[in-house]
Amino acid sequence: MRAARLIKMVLLLQSRPSMTAAELARELEVSERTVTRDAQALSEAGVPVYADRGRAGGYRLIGGYRTRLTGLGRSEAEALFLSGVPGALREMGLEDAASAARLKVSAALMPSLRDASRSAAQRFHLDAPSWFKEPKTPALLPAVADAVWDDRRVVARYRRGEGEVERELEPYGLVLKAGVWYLCARVAGDGGDGSYRVYRIDRFTAVDPGDERSARFERDEEFDLPGFWDERAEQFARSLLRAEVVVRVSPDGVRRLPYAVDPHSAREALRAAGAPDGDGWVTLTLPVESEEVAHTQLSGLGPEVEVLAPEDLRERFARDAIRLAALYAP
Repeated sequence: MRAARLIKMVLLLQSRPSMTAAELARELEVSERTVTRDAQALSEAGVPVYADRGRAGGYRLIGGYRTRLTGLGRSEAEALFLSGVPGALREMGLEDAASAARLKVSAALMPSLRDASRSAAQRFHLDAPSWFKEPKTPALLPAVADAVWDDRRVVARYRRGEGEVERELEPYGLVLKAGVWYLCARVAGDGGDGSYRVYRIDRFTAVDPGDERSARFERDEEFDLPGFWDERAEQFARSLLRAEVVVRVSPDGVRRLPYAVDPHSAREALRAAGAPDGDGWVTLTLPVESEEVAHTQLSGLGPEVEVLAPEDLRERFARDAIRLAALYAP
C-alpha cells in the first residue's frame, strides 16, 4: 500500500513544477505529516525530493529527475480511453486504473503540455443519465465489466417475466444508454445458438465467471459493438410501434412533431405524406406504440394536431377539448 503511494507521489511531483504538502495530502488521501514522512523516505531511497520552506514552499524534484515507472499497463491504457466518462469508470470499478494512467501520461509529457488533461476536463464532460432520474448502479456491473475486458464466459441468471432464466454468455461489450447499463453478449453453451443478444444488467441476479483460464472465449474480431447496438436499438424502437393513427398537422405542428413522438417514425411519416392542404396542414399516418401513448404524446401539440382516426382516439381528444374550453371559459 505504501509503495504504491510513494510511486504515485513521485509521479505527481514529476508532472508538476512543485506541490504543497496540503496538495499532496489531498491527492494521496493522507495527512500532511504522512506526506512529510513519505518525502523523507523517497529522499533516503535516492529520489531527489526537495522541500522548499516557507509559506510559498512545497515539494519538488531536483535536476529534471525522471522516473521510469511511467509505462502504461493494459488495464490502465484501456481505462484511459474512457477517462472522459468518470461516472461510468467508477461504476465499472476502473476509476483507480484511469487515475493511475492519467498520472503516468502527465508525468511523461513535456512540461508545456502537462496541463492538457485539466484543459480537456474543463472543456468536455459527459453526463449520461437522463434528466429527473436517479441512476442506480447495478450491483453486478463490476463483475460483468471484468468479464468483458478479459473475454471470459459467464453463467448468468436474470429475471424474465415472473421467473428467472440461466444462460452461458460470451460478454462482448457494455453500453450505457440514458443511465441504464446493457450487456451485448453471444449465447454460448449447449442451449446457445451463437446469436448476439442484449441484456439489461440490472435484471441479472447472479454472474459466475468460472475459472479464469477455462472460461476464456475466442472473440469474433469482426463484431462491431456500435453498429450492433444501433441496429438493435432501431429494431427495439420499431417493435414498440404496433398501432397507427391518422392525424392532420399544422405547419407549426410539423416542426414540433419529431419532438413529441418517435423522431424516426415522425420523419418517415412526413416524407410519405401528401402535399399540404389549402390551410397548409398535412395529413399523415403515424406509427405509435398504442392509442394510450399516442394520446399522451399528441396532447403536447395542443391545437396544432387533429386526430382523424381511429374514432375512439378522436372522441377522446374531443372530450379533452370540451373540458379545456370549460376550464378556460371567461
